[in-house]
Amino acid sequence: MRSTLRQRLMATTLLIGAATVASPAWAQAQDSSPEPAASSEADPNAGEQDPGSSGVDTGDVIITGSRIARRDLTSTSPLAVVQDEEFSLSGSVNVEQVINALPQVVPGATAFSNNPGGGVATLNLRGLGSQRNLVLVNGRRYVFYDPSQVVDLNTIPAFLLDSVDVVTGGASAVYGSDALAGVTNFRLRTDLEGVLAGGQVSITEDGDGRRYNVYGALGTKLGDGRGNITIYGEYYNRGSIFQSGRPFSNFALSDGATSLVPGGSANVPQGRFAAPASVTVNGTAFNIAAGTNYVGNGAFFGTPGVSTPYAAANAYNYAPSNYLMVPQERWTLGGYGEYEVGDGIKLYGEVAFINNRVENELAATPVTQGVNLNLATVCTQVSAADCTQLTTIANNQAAAVRAATAAGLANPFGQLAAGTGVVPALSVPATGPATQVRLTANYRVTQIANRNAADDRNAYRMLVGSRGEVFEGINYDLYYMYSRTKNAQVQEGNISRSAFATNVANGTCNIFGLNQLSDTCIENVSILAQNQEESVLHVAQGSLSGNLFQLPWASAPVGIAAGVEWRKMAAEFIPDTALSSGDVVGFNAGDPTAGSYNVKEVFGELRIPIIADSFINRFEISAAGRYSDYSLDAVGTVPTYSIGAELAPVRDITFRAQYQRAVRAPNVQELFGGSSVGFPAATDPCSSRTPVAGRTDALRLLCERTGVPQANVFQAFLQPNDQIEGTFGGNPNLEEEVGDTYTAGFIFRPSFIPRLNLAVDYYKIKVANAIGAAGGGVAGILNLCYNVIADANSALCQSITRDQQGIISGGPNVVNAGNANLSAFNAEGVDAQLDYNVPLNFGVLGNTSRLNFYFLGSYTRKNSYTPVVGLDRVECAGKFGLNCGNPTPKYKWSSRLSLLDGPLTTTVRWRYVGKTRDDDDETDYFVESLKAYNLFDLAFSLGVTDTATMTFGINNLFDKKPPIIGSNQEQANTYPGTYDVLGRDFFVSVNFRM
Repeated sequence: MRSTLRQRLMATTLLIGAATVASPAWAQAQDSSPEPAASSEADPNAGEQDPGSSGVDTGDVIITGSRIARRDLTSTSPLAVVQDEEFSLSGSVNVEQVINALPQVVPGATAFSNNPGGGVATLNLRGLGSQRNLVLVNGRRYVFYDPSQVVDLNTIPAFLLDSVDVVTGGASAVYGSDALAGVTNFRLRTDLEGVLAGGQVSITEDGDGRRYNVYGALGTKLGDGRGNITIYGEYYNRGSIFQSGRPFSNFALSDGATSLVPGGSANVPQGRFAAPASVTVNGTAFNIAAGTNYVGNGAFFGTPGVSTPYAAANAYNYAPSNYLMVPQERWTLGGYGEYEVGDGIKLYGEVAFINNRVENELAATPVTQGVNLNLATVCTQVSAADCTQLTTIANNQAAAVRAATAAGLANPFGQLAAGTGVVPALSVPATGPATQVRLTANYRVTQIANRNAADDRNAYRMLVGSRGEVFEGINYDLYYMYSRTKNAQVQEGNISRSAFATNVANGTCNIFGLNQLSDTCIENVSILAQNQEESVLHVAQGSLSGNLFQLPWASAPVGIAAGVEWRKMAAEFIPDTALSSGDVVGFNAGDPTAGSYNVKEVFGELRIPIIADSFINRFEISAAGRYSDYSLDAVGTVPTYSIGAELAPVRDITFRAQYQRAVRAPNVQELFGGSSVGFPAATDPCSSRTPVAGRTDALRLLCERTGVPQANVFQAFLQPNDQIEGTFGGNPNLEEEVGDTYTAGFIFRPSFIPRLNLAVDYYKIKVANAIGAAGGGVAGILNLCYNVIADANSALCQSITRDQQGIISGGPNVVNAGNANLSAFNAEGVDAQLDYNVPLNFGVLGNTSRLNFYFLGSYTRKNSYTPVVGLDRVECAGKFGLNCGNPTPKYKWSSRLSLLDGPLTTTVRWRYVGKTRDDDDETDYFVESLKAYNLFDLAFSLGVTDTATMTFGINNLFDKKPPIIGSNQEQANTYPGTYDVLGRDFFVSVNFRM
């Protein structure tokens, strides 16, 4: 998966009230058929039951987005709730499959993220970045998976979920840092009694992508109801699918003049060599390779030792060797419980262990390397005609070297620093013919195994606490949580850059043709690389909450919550010598990372009912505040706050609005991350990829001033691949990000239409001082330097380093992008939620039946980012591409229609992704727009007995294929996080509860 400018900026910088549900709530009826709970928004007056009300007194509850317990289930913030049945009815074992279908979510890392990968699933609310939303489990922070302090959704046991709450907008005043885009709270079942067991098997219509899981949990009460305990375990296994397994992804495609055409990489297993057309020394131009196969796009050795000019048709098809769906194996063990040891003292605890093993696999390592070759050796490996050509190039190079020496200038073919080794400079005798030739080699090492990165990630979490009543109406809660994730990664298929250059230069490695490497060569250049990663989170919190007093004209008392919190975040990345030296080719090199910081906080919250059952039905206001003191000097002390109100003129309708100020402190990776390299998709404006109309004299001159020889400007060989190497790293002087969220909406529950619930909410989120790669990353720096700033002496232009031919070829010739507080984000739109269920007067398998419908949709008016404050915004609403990444349609929704008849539930889900268009107005791609995309899923759930339920389903019922894109895509010629790449997919599950 090629990371985009927007994703890199995010990565270095995926119910109406609390009760209107994003999927229908269900209750288990006596006939074991799922039956929808009647009410979506509990009536705050609660005096009489609605025809659909369950009539169960649930007592005071905590609504996500607030720490104040309350009897009614309303919320000032827009809040979508996904019930547990949505996971079973959609065949979702990993929570990402349901969460990514929500309109509020732009897919982050998923099961289809292979390059980059890592074997994790992340949540990206509103497309603002996975690090800008807070993930909670049972209202508390969960375990991070790496130094970016992001939660891997794979570590949450989906089979134990009761519901998932998704809050829109900032919530730092309530929960602390990170809640800029919103909060997602995964609620686990706490009422389990007896045994819960089951399993599921899934497979595609093509017979691949097998997935299965088995799980079990045991819950019981203790001490005559004074406590309870639940222990659980799960095993999950997901098979792999390679891109060769689907016709649309079997070949890497590129844009042609009239169609998508086979593309691929210019790093070919047959070997490709190129020499500069000319070198200018002290005003004199030396023609180096004119008239040979080695000029321009270079020489191609389709026949070993015999060159022909390289053409696009010779490109290497890397697609079949890449995973389309990455394999995964996961073990989960844990338990939680509580026990009342005395009046006002209830001890509780949670413990979890998760082992997650995932592999990512890429095509064999591509090497782009400047090498010095000994003619005596080269001429034994190539044809006589090639030997003559290479001798001519060497003599011309020698003339250029002698001219530079005579003029007192630097050798134009000087030393090549390569990791831990240095290839000797091109040396020539003072007179006579040259003995060496310097070329740029592009080679795919297919004789060595494909690149494979195996992650073995162990996550631990422990929480202990005590809660109870201090005095009447006021409760306390004290807890401490410790979590740690350790990951060991083993990389196969890497190549030593220095060893490759040396062994090619001395003739040990013959790369003038396919399969010419000797066993000695393979042994000399191969590297088995490893790294380790550890992330630790400590949280200690103490709080009081409850009711103070009740105003005479109010229906509920004033609620309050207040407390203190301490958190410490620490992380470490330990690469081995090869990775840290930069000598590795294959996977990204990186320097060690280590660091930690802590924060001390005090927080408070108020809910004040003002009016009830008077000239209006209800009016109340709420406010929250938090004061944080960070150990980071650049952040220091920061306040966050919020204020909101709810107004119900009559019982049928409630209006709500809220403003929130939120912050996000930089994470350990952003602060202390060592220098690392990456290969994001980008366009070099100095290459032929610039449209003809854009090839102005001003741009040509700027390209020359930034290191491109005059004859090479706008040539194809200047950028042979879609990706350009960049370096990235941390910045300990980063400040906090600041977010402002505005929400306003209404909840409509008409008394004249029982069981109908409608909510419409407007949101506007602004994030300032955002952290990201300087200039927005590699693509942003190139664009800003050449198309916006247009100053060769600017800092952004100076961060671009090229080789003698002007190519950003890797090694020291990269785009340097570090972290800075230079960016901004904006998101604005409207969410709509509808929930309606209708009792029917007939039934086939039962006495009656019921029809249930829900709809959760979103209109995205704006979704923009500013790579560097002061420059124009990049608008991504309704767009996709190299700048915006995954499609962000203006319209997206998920809906479900279910018929409940006795023990049988029949349900159809409709997932809709609106149309989008390419985000680059300057470039005409073959695919400029993507049509609206519709998926339909069918499922049946049957209560076989009072204790057993069987579910069968077909996802992507009509086998809808993903849209196919050429040069402007994520991976596999499409966006597999957004569109379905599996095809028609079957699942069957069984569930026992005894």
